[in-house]
Amino acid sequence: MSQTITISPVTRIEGHARISIQLDDAGQVTAARLHVQEFRGFESFCLGRPVWEMPVITARICGICPVSHALTAAQAGERILGVEPPPAARRLRTLLSLAQLILSHSLSFFHLSAPDIILGLDADPLERNIVGLARHKPELIAKGIRLRQIGQEIVNRVGGGNLQPEFIVAGGMREPLRPEARDALAGLLPEALELVRYAMNIWDAYADSFLAEMGVCADFSSLFLGLVGEDGRLDYTGGRLRFVDDAGVTVRDVAAAAYGEVIRETASGDSYMKPTECTFGDTRLYRAGPLARLNTAPFAGAPLAERARLAFLGGRGAVTSSLRYHQARLIEMLYAVERMSAVLDDPAICDPHVLAQAGVNAPEGVGGTEAPRGTLIHHYQVDEHGLLTKVNLIVATGHNSHAMDRAITDIARRHIRGGALSEGLLNRVEHGIRLYDPCLSCATHLHGRLGMQVELLAPDGKVLDSRVI
Repeated sequence: MSQTITISPVTRIEGHARISIQLDDAGQVTAARLHVQEFRGFESFCLGRPVWEMPVITARICGICPVSHALTAAQAGERILGVEPPPAARRLRTLLSLAQLILSHSLSFFHLSAPDIILGLDADPLERNIVGLARHKPELIAKGIRLRQIGQEIVNRVGGGNLQPEFIVAGGMREPLRPEARDALAGLLPEALELVRYAMNIWDAYADSFLAEMGVCADFSSLFLGLVGEDGRLDYTGGRLRFVDDAGVTVRDVAAAAYGEVIRETASGDSYMKPTECTFGDTRLYRAGPLARLNTAPFAGAPLAERARLAFLGGRGAVTSSLRYHQARLIEMLYAVERMSAVLDDPAICDPHVLAQAGVNAPEGVGGTEAPRGTLIHHYQVDEHGLLTKVNLIVATGHNSHAMDRAITDIARRHIRGGALSEGLLNRVEHGIRLYDPCLSCATHLHGRLGMQVELLAPDGKVLDSRVI
C-alpha cells in the first residue's frame, strides 16, 4: 500500500518545518514536499504604520538577515518619497550588504551544514551537530564563530544597534562612518580573508566524500534569478531582475518594480509559505541565492572572487546541481571580503552627508536587493500621509520553494527504495533543504486566511474530503 514518511522537525534550518515523502504501492518515492508550520504576519500588522518605520520594523522579521530587510524597506520607501540616498550612504549600504553575506553564509556553512559535510551524513545524530563537531574539530567551530563575529562587528559599527541595524532609513543613513571606525573595520579584513580561505580549503578537503555520499541528485534544469546593475554585473543593493537559463543565457531582464510581470505568487494548502513561480517560458521553476547569482552575472570589482566564480562554472553556462550551493556561498564570502576592502579604501565613505529627506511623492514603491539567500522584494502602497495600505514581501525562500521540493524529491528517489529507511537516508533528504539555507521566518507572511488544508483520508490513502481553514 502507498504510505507517507514524515520528517518532523527538519533540523539545522531557521524556522519550523516538516517534510512529507509519498511512496507508491511498490514503495517507490512519488513526491516529497516541504511544509512550513510556523505563521507570522508582518504583511498584515504593518498596515497603518508610517512607511518611515519600515526599515526598523522589518529588520525584526529575522535575526539572521535583518540588514537585507532594512535595506529593501528603505529602498521601497525612497521610491515613495521620490528621493535618492547620498553617495556616502550608498557606500555604507554596500558595506552592510557585504557584511550580511559574511554573517549568514558563515553560519550556514560552519554550523548548519559542516556537521554533515565533515562528519558524514551517516554519522551518529548525537554527534552530527555543532556540539559534536566542536569535539571533533574545535578549530573549525572557533574559526566559524570568529568569522561571523567580524561580520557582526561591521554591521554594528556601520548600521548601529547590536543585532538589527538602527541607522538604515529611507533617504540614506542616520549616521556617517567616522574615520577611526573605518580604520578599525579595515583592520579586520585581512583576518576575515584568511578565515574565508580556510573555509574554502575545508570544502576542498571534504567535498568529494560529501558529494559521493549524496550521490547524483538535486541536479535539474531551471532558470536562475539575480539582480544586475547597469554594467551587467551583480548588484546586491539594487538593479534589475535578470533570469538566465541553464546555458547561462539571459531570457528576461526587467526592473524590480515590474516584478509582477515575471513572478507570480501562489498559495499552498499545506504550508504557510508563499511559493512563487515564473510567469513565462516552458518552465515555472527557478532558483535564487548564491548558486543562482554566480550563474547570472559576473562580480564587480573583485578579481579574486571572479576568478573563483569562473573556475566554479568550469566553462559551462551554469552550474545546475543544488549540491553546489555550499561552494557558491564560500565564493560569495570571498567576494564580500574583497569588495569590502575596496569600499573602505575609498575616503568618500566617511563623507558626513548621508541623509536626504522628502515627503510622500508617490503612492507606491518597490525595493529590491540581494539577501544572502536570494532576491528580496518589498512592495508598499501608502495613503497621502505615508501610512501603509498594502505590504507585500517576496523572499528568497519563496523563490526557492518549488526548487526545494524538486531537490528533496530527487534525493528521496535516489536513496529511499522499497520503503527501506535509515536515519542517514532521511538525513540526506533533510540536507536537501539545508542546501538552500531557507529562512522560514522570512517566508511565512501569508495573510487573509491561514491557508491550511485538512484532509479526510480513507485507509488506502484516498482523499474522501478536504477543507481549507
